Amino acid sequence: MSIQSELSRVVSDLRRSIPELNGAMVASVDGLSVAHDFPESEAERMAAMAATALGLGKRISDRTGLGEMQETVVRGNSGYLVVYAAGEQAVLVLSGPFNSNLGLMRIEARAASTEINKLLG
Repeated sequence: MSIQSELSRVVSDLRRSIPELNGAMVASVDGLSVAHDFPESEAERMAAMAATALGLGKRISDRTGLGEMQETVVRGNSGYLVVYAAGEQAVLVLSGPFNSNLGLMRIEARAASTEINKLLG
């Protein structure tokens, strides 16, 4: 199985584990979409914003002495966008409605991030 197929499987597994998600994505730290289930019209923009959120989250975490960044959470009236580092090469993005189970998202995202990091090793 190709790396692309494996990353798509990780995205599909996340969606099965957390059915209320609006979308999930693996993107490069440069802001390019690698695997996702967002509408194609949103994928490029989402990947770019995720890479920006990852970079900003890392900088804030570092400069405020919080240690290594674990996640960046953006909450709006309609839901959440949560960004996780997935190794040095990738970022994992989960988008969910306002009533999302953030605890479950964190548990599943940590496991998925570890798997993504191994795949891209």
